[in-house]
Amino acid sequence: MKVRFLGTGTSQGIPVIGSDNPVCHSSNPKDKRLRVSVWIHWEDYSFVIDCGPDFRQQMLTSKCPKIDGILFTHEHSDHTAGLDDIRPFFFKQGDIPIYAQERVIDSLKRRFDYIFKEENKYPGAPSVAITEVKNNIPFIIGNKTVEPITLFHGTLEIMGYRIADFAYLTDIKTITDGETEKVKGVKVLVVSALRIEPHTTHFNLEEALDFINKINPEKAYITHISHLMGFHDEVQKQLPKNVFLAYDNLEITI
Repeated sequence: MKVRFLGTGTSQGIPVIGSDNPVCHSSNPKDKRLRVSVWIHWEDYSFVIDCGPDFRQQMLTSKCPKIDGILFTHEHSDHTAGLDDIRPFFFKQGDIPIYAQERVIDSLKRRFDYIFKEENKYPGAPSVAITEVKNNIPFIIGNKTVEPITLFHGTLEIMGYRIADFAYLTDIKTITDGETEKVKGVKVLVVSALRIEPHTTHFNLEEALDFINKINPEKAYITHISHLMGFHDEVQKQLPKNVFLAYDNLEITI
């Protein structure tokens, strides 16, 4: 199974519009981050987790040939705003499967009503096939089982996902002991860390490292990174040997 980091930035991306922060003016490509998403593929299966406003650009850059489904973590715009750009895949493949909590599906129906419309639908609009994600109920994508992991993004309940020896947890601030147990044993953990300073709805770097220590994976990758984290190369030097700042277009094999 291969995992490609399509985007590793926070909701504003890096560089941030109009920012004078030095990270936003870095010439290092690892300091330029699109909104957070990953492409997971194995054999002939191809899935993405989240499709934010940079989805079209990410698909073109990665040369992703098809998507067999989109797993949504939650409804915020940086994770969902690219849904209209599934159209080329829909025109080739038909209805695109999406996997999300009921609340997230309701949000998508309000924001992209023309996609979910059943009568008098505009002929150029894409269509989706919905699978509701529920706490503690695994589901199948391709030939692999997905274990949903309940997280809290501030007070908002959101979803992380474990697929075999890989787990992806973004926008996390808290997680119960019971859900933490579901993550243990993974070889590769992806977890978000917004910045160095504490934040009300996201792990900061210290909290992410503490969580990584609890899980003790072979390797961990940090994503959903803001410009306030600092320069990629400088932060990487300070991390444990099995922990890496992810960067856009990094591909790993599990």
